[in-house]
Amino acid sequence: MNNNTHQAKKRFGQNFLVDGNIINRIIRAVNPKCGEHLVEIGPGLGALTSHLVDKDCQLDVVEIDRDLAEKLEHQYGDMPNFKLHLIDALKADFGALAKPEQPLRVIGNLPYNISTPLLFHLLANKACIHDMHFMLQKEVVDRLASSEGHKTYGRLSIMVQYHCHVEPLFVVPPTAFNPAPKVESAIVRLRPRDREVPVKDPVFFAQIVNACFQQRRKTIRNGLKLILKELPANCLTDIDLGRRPETFSVEEFIELANQLSALR
Repeated sequence: MNNNTHQAKKRFGQNFLVDGNIINRIIRAVNPKCGEHLVEIGPGLGALTSHLVDKDCQLDVVEIDRDLAEKLEHQYGDMPNFKLHLIDALKADFGALAKPEQPLRVIGNLPYNISTPLLFHLLANKACIHDMHFMLQKEVVDRLASSEGHKTYGRLSIMVQYHCHVEPLFVVPPTAFNPAPKVESAIVRLRPRDREVPVKDPVFFAQIVNACFQQRRKTIRNGLKLILKELPANCLTDIDLGRRPETFSVEEFIELANQLSALR
C-alpha cells in the first residue's frame, strides 16, 4: 500500500511508519505465532498489518479513518483471519473481541494526542490481554518506565506500573515516519501483572495517586489534606506523610491507599 495515496490527517495524529528496518524490529519484538489473537490499533497504511496478517493469527484491526479503513478492507478483506473495525479505539470494546481461552496481544502506533487515555482504556480490559506493544512518544515511554525519585516519575508511572510490567525496547527516530513527527518515539512492551498485594479499592487508589501529584512539590500530607481531615489524627503511624509523592514507590502507594481505605 503506497503512502502517497493518502494525505496524513492532523486531527487523527497520523504519522505513517515507513522505515523497513524499524518495522522488522517491531515484528521481531512482538514475535507473533500461529493461532494467536492479535489486535492492531491504528494500522494506518498497513506497515505492520502486512506482516501480522501472514502469521496465521486472528487479526482484528481498529481504525477510525474511513479512507484508510476502505484501503485496508480492499487489500486484506478477503483473508479469513482479518477483520476490520471502523471505530474510535477509545470507544472500542476490547473485552468483546477476546475469547476466554485466548487473551489478546495488542499492537499499535498510538496517536500521541490520545495515547494516555487509550492506555487507561486498555488497562481497564487487562484481564483479557496477554501483552501490549506500542509505539509512543519517547517522553511518554520514559514516564511509563520511570521509578521513584526521578523527574519523569508521576501518576502515569504509578498507575501503569501497578497494572503492568513495563519494558522499554528501543527508540525510533522521526525519520522513520512520513510525515516526520517533531519528537522521538519509542517501542514499549506492557505485560499485565497480578499483584501479591492488590489495592482494595481501585477507584480510591487512583484518586489518592491523582491527589498526591496535583501539586507534586508538596508533601503527601498536604496533597491528601481533604481526605485526611475526615480521619483521626496520626491514623497512619507507619507512613511518613512528610515525604513528597515522587519519593513513594508503587508498593508504598498501594499500602497508603489500602490503609486509608480501611479507615474510611
